[in-house]
Amino acid sequence: MTELIDTHAHLYDQDFEIDITDVVADAKNIGVSKIVLPAVDSSSYNKMTELSLSLQGFAYPSLGLHPTSVKENWREELEFVLEKIDQHSFIAIGEIGLDGYWSKDHFSEQITVFEEQLKLAAKKELPVIIHSRDATEEIFKVLERNSSLSLRGVFHAFSGSYQTYERILRIGNFKIGVGGVVTYKNSNLPAVLEKVSLESILLETDAPWLTPAPFRGKRNQPAYVKIIAQKLAEIKGCSYDEICSVTSSNAYNIFNFR
Repeated sequence: MTELIDTHAHLYDQDFEIDITDVVADAKNIGVSKIVLPAVDSSSYNKMTELSLSLQGFAYPSLGLHPTSVKENWREELEFVLEKIDQHSFIAIGEIGLDGYWSKDHFSEQITVFEEQLKLAAKKELPVIIHSRDATEEIFKVLERNSSLSLRGVFHAFSGSYQTYERILRIGNFKIGVGGVVTYKNSNLPAVLEKVSLESILLETDAPWLTPAPFRGKRNQPAYVKIIAQKLAEIKGCSYDEICSVTSSNAYNIFNFR
């Protein structure tokens, strides 16, 4: 069976509490060998690490403060990340970044938190999982300002232009995460991905959100990464097996799976 890696799934979310065993089994049955669990904030930390321990060798936890969780208590939340970094084996620093969509009330604090976590990633030699929504220029300004850190990682849920993709390549060893949006009827992503190198793509679901067609509107799950791979094979004009092989190799290039 071909190997698939879901590089972004919130398996510890309450949406999976009832049937997590079945969800994991369904993923493994279609060839998913590994899943990266992105962090959000301290409220989900225990559930995430406990799940990763119960699924060792399959589910790999990250550590980070999500930009939409940067609020009045951001210093406390950032300190939590800095304290926990050596208490567990983490695969990445993330999900981190900037979000100007939901609220700009604490946008300057988001920038501070983002920069501090980039420095942490460099110090620990870990990749970063970057969340960027309505903040493209600000994201690049921060990354360019910290270019000496020699970062690597992934731009999660990429939906930008080919020009944005080219800018990402200039930053360093970065890939783009492709998920369910690529299957949406009015998505511009397929046209962009036609020109993108397959060596730059990671597969992800962002489960339980961003469910691919034809299941849009229902709960997403890691098994649906197969749908994304199939759509990508159609876009790139290559075999499903090649998509699985190359994207999995890309994931190994970014993440130090153990």
